Amino acid sequence: MAKKKSKRPSWDEYFLKLAMLASERATCPRMHVGCVLVKDKFVLATGYNGSLPGQPHCDEVGCLIVDNHCVRTNHAEINALVQATTHGINVRETTAYITNMSCTSCAKALIAAGIKRVVVFSDYHDTLATKFYTESGVKIDKLSMPAKTINYDLKSYTSAKKTRKSK
Repeated sequence: MAKKKSKRPSWDEYFLKLAMLASERATCPRMHVGCVLVKDKFVLATGYNGSLPGQPHCDEVGCLIVDNHCVRTNHAEINALVQATTHGINVRETTAYITNMSCTSCAKALIAAGIKRVVVFSDYHDTLATKFYTESGVKIDKLSMPAKTINYDLKSYTSAKKTRKSK
């Protein structure tokens, strides 16, 4: 009997799901955002919104609100760019997969870094990102949110067995 084959995600769905997974590390309760920088189907860097290294996180001490924005956190796009820079990775001509449309500042940073395509499934309030991306020749693809589940059925894989929990 043939096993029912699950639908294989497209590359865009795959990388958006990675951005969703990265967003689970976010520490600002106002919004969880994930960003994955990809070139030639290769992940260069990831980021999520969270506080500066060594500083308290919003989910520990509360948000620091200025003009209706939490300024305690770096946004996912900035953290992905910083991760790439820290490791000497050139992000020119890459695609940014982001759970939410960028804020104006993050859009400007991605444009300046040479990002050529942005893929998102959710918008963001009070942003000029679309205007700046369009004027700078950055392609924007707004897709549907991919499935929130990961389809991994350990029991159906004949070469796998469940590991024991370590103490």
